[in-house]
Amino acid sequence: MGTRVGVELWHDDEVQAERIMAEVMEEMTRINQTMSPYIESSELSEVNRQAADNPVAVSLELFALLSKAQRFSVLSEGAFDISFASVGYQYDYRAQQRPDKDALAAGAYRIDYRQVQLDPELQTVKFGRQGMRIDLGGIAKGHAVDLGIAVLQKHGVKHGLVNAGGDTRLLGDRRGRPWVVGVKDPRVEDKQAVLLPLVDEAISTSGDYERYFEEDGVRYHHILNPMTGDSAREVQSVTVLAPDSTTADALSTTVFVLGVERGLALVESMANVEAIIIDNQRKMHYSSDLAPPE
Repeated sequence: MGTRVGVELWHDDEVQAERIMAEVMEEMTRINQTMSPYIESSELSEVNRQAADNPVAVSLELFALLSKAQRFSVLSEGAFDISFASVGYQYDYRAQQRPDKDALAAGAYRIDYRQVQLDPELQTVKFGRQGMRIDLGGIAKGHAVDLGIAVLQKHGVKHGLVNAGGDTRLLGDRRGRPWVVGVKDPRVEDKQAVLLPLVDEAISTSGDYERYFEEDGVRYHHILNPMTGDSAREVQSVTVLAPDSTTADALSTTVFVLGVERGLALVESMANVEAIIIDNQRKMHYSSDLAPPE
């Protein structure tokens, strides 16, 4: 998944605790092997190779996650779109490379979630345009974290957490106290912009500091606006709280693309979802239930 994965839990039996943590890591590895666009043998890579020519039958798990992604696309009117990869693969942040104007225009034409055609009866995926690609980077880490938490619950763990990069889900409290989760300052290394006391919550942060390079004073980062194929630049980071990590992961990406006004409007329309946005002027915005007292 291109990020660090961690597990914490309390258990009376240290040996059993180690086994549970190993099982969580095995589940994370399995999901990565299935859904990584960088692994040639992954199910997702097979879809990207063939779905423009023929419908590709996929596993129930992958089909269900693709269906969830489509629902977020509809909900956000395309701000969340897994076909952003039709342009995204042309960015190399380590090498500081980006598509030129013509390549960007050609790639942006291929970004359209409505052209990712899902057949629930046959459980197949078909792309409506040649050259399309999909990437589950905006939702798969959340899915993996949720399945990691399911492993803990299966074994009766009451207090624990699973995280993968900017996605964390908390199980219960920290044995009588809330977990305290920091939201990183997007421009100051090793500094927290805000600390949140949380219990039984999922939290996801999307930021323009995760994979990026700067050219002529412009920051090119990995969160692309599906409408343009270029990096979204109205905000620096978005943190979303939700009941599960799949939802939090997808919404943090979505709100980042939508920006402050439209992003908060979407959050306010949803039950049990909250957000903190740091805009490109470094001003912090909160959804109503998180806003500090004046």
